[in-house]
This record gives sequence, C-alpha cells and structure tokens, in this order.
Amino acid sequence: MEMNEYARRVEDIQNKLFQTAVLWLGDPSAAEEALDEAVYRGLKGCKRLREPQFFNTWMTRILMNVCNDEQKRRKREQSWEVLPETAVEAFDALPLREAIRRLPKELKELVILRYFSGFSLREASELLEIPQGTAATRERRALRLLRLELKEEEQA
Repeated sequence: MEMNEYARRVEDIQNKLFQTAVLWLGDPSAAEEALDEAVYRGLKGCKRLREPQFFNTWMTRILMNVCNDEQKRRKREQSWEVLPETAVEAFDALPLREAIRRLPKELKELVILRYFSGFSLREASELLEIPQGTAATRERRALRLLRLELKEEEQA
C-alpha cells in the first residue's frame, strides 16, 4: 500500500479509531496519543498489509495493541504512586462509561468493538482472535453484567 493511500484511508477512519481509543482508555488525551502511535505503527507496517480490504480491521487491531500497552504502562505506574481522590471524576462520568470500564478486560474489548466501533460479531471475534461462539457468549455475559450494574446504579 502506498503512503498516499494509507494517509487517505487513515483519515477516513480516524474518528472511529479515536472513539474506540477513548472508550478503551477512558481519557481523550491518552486516546489521542494512542491513535498517533497506532497510525505511526501502521505507517511503518503498511507495506506488509497483504489484503487492503481488511485495512480497517488491521488498523483497529494495531490500535487495540497500543491501548493494551498503555494500560499495562499505567498499571505499572499506579503501583508506585498514591492514587488521587477521584470523587469529582466519578461524579462527572457517565454511568454506562463507568460500567463498561469496570467490566473484565475480555468483555470490555468485545463491547467496545461491537457497540462503539461498529464491528459485527464475526469481525470482532476475528480481531480478538477468538471463535465466534466464544465472542457471542462473552457478549451475552457482558450485556448481562452491564444491565445489573446500571440497574444497581439506577436504584442507588
């Protein structure tokens, strides 16, 4: 893939990738950095992309890897720092966003890909490299947990 085509295609999906990163990381500035890193990694590897029709999936997978790397880095840093009070942040947060953030990693990944990035169940299972049946089971489990979480939030 040529650089001009790469730049054009990244521009076409940039907003979708950014929204995915915001949901994944929970912070727009971290999402912007993750998107920049994903675009850079994609640029370095765009000549290795064998099937251009899978460009969106390929870029999303790169972004997921960058976001996972960032989360690991944050976890290492948090173990050394005293965490600040987050009452103000919790007050301002949307209940759904907070509920998604609290899901286990494998469920959160699937929910973000399916409902916020617009991938089909098949595409999400391919991105996560899991069988489609496993993805369907995780999706049902995630939705059940979200319903419970939001119902508790509503009653509180």
